[in-house]
Amino acid sequence: MASKAAELRELPDEELYVRIDSAKEELFNLRFQLATGQLDNTARLKDLRHDVARVMTVLRERHLEAELEAELARVEAAMEQERHEQAADDGAEEDEA
Repeated sequence: MASKAAELRELPDEELYVRIDSAKEELFNLRFQLATGQLDNTARLKDLRHDVARVMTVLRERHLEAELEAELARVEAAMEQERHEQAADDGAEEDEA
């Protein structure tokens, strides 16, 4: 499993979820082998846990970025609305004068 964060950032969300699922399934199997004394490479457990963490970090980064963009769009829309209201108020004051 190629797990470098830079490589993971290039993948779509669906592929990342597939990677998490397969890694968690493999972790389950490795833990079962460990419990039964059949596991030879215990370092693989650590590697898989780190892989899952990397993928989840990339997904979390994307989630936070989407939230930030949505908040920015909401603030910009509110500021635009405020400008329109201010312009309307200024126009009404000029009409009165």
